[in-house]
Amino acid sequence: MAQIEHITGTGIPLRGNDIDTDRIIPARFLKCVTFDGLGEQVFADDRLALGGSHPFDHPQYQEATILVVNRNFGCGSSREHAPQAIARWGIKALLGESYAEIFFGNCVAIGIPCLTATSAVVNQVQAQLEADPRTPVTLDLVTQTVTVGGNSEAVVMAEGVRQAFLAGTWDACGQLVANADAIRATAARLPYVTW
Repeated sequence: MAQIEHITGTGIPLRGNDIDTDRIIPARFLKCVTFDGLGEQVFADDRLALGGSHPFDHPQYQEATILVVNRNFGCGSSREHAPQAIARWGIKALLGESYAEIFFGNCVAIGIPCLTATSAVVNQVQAQLEADPRTPVTLDLVTQTVTVGGNSEAVVMAEGVRQAFLAGTWDACGQLVANADAIRATAARLPYVTW
C-alpha cells in the first residue's frame, strides 16, 4: 500500500463547472472488459466537438499529471470509468473547487487525491498554467498547500481521507490482500462462517 504525501508535476487547466462523468468518458466506452485504453478516450466527445482545441489535445499539456478543475467536477452518473480514464491518461491528482461525492470516492479508491481550494485559488492556478504550461505544481497533503511558481496557497481535503492517503490505507483491496491471514483466522473463529 502506497503512502501519498505530495504530488508534483505539471498541470492541465480544465475550465467549466458541472463537468459530468458522461463528458469525462462517454457511455459508449463503458462496454470494455478492462479499463485499458480508456485514457485515449477521455473527453472524447468534447475533444471531437472542439476540433483539437480541448486542453487534453494541446501539446503543451500532454505530460501533465495534475488536473485543475472548477466546481462540481465528476457529477452525473457514478461510473467508475471516469476516474479510471483520467488516471490512464496520466493524471495523478486533482485540484478543484468541488467534486461530486461518488466521483471523489471512486478517485480515492484508485489512489487519486482530489484536493479543494477556493475559486480564487483554482482560477489563479489555472491562469498560471495557461500562461506557462511548464510551471511545476505541487499538491502537498501534509501541509495542505498547493505551490505553483513559488506561490503557496491553502488547499483542503477531508481529514479522514487525507489520513488514509498519508498512512497508505486508502487502498481497501490492498488492505484485504495484505491482511488475508488475519481475515482467515478471524473467519475461522466465527460460528456462522463455514468453509
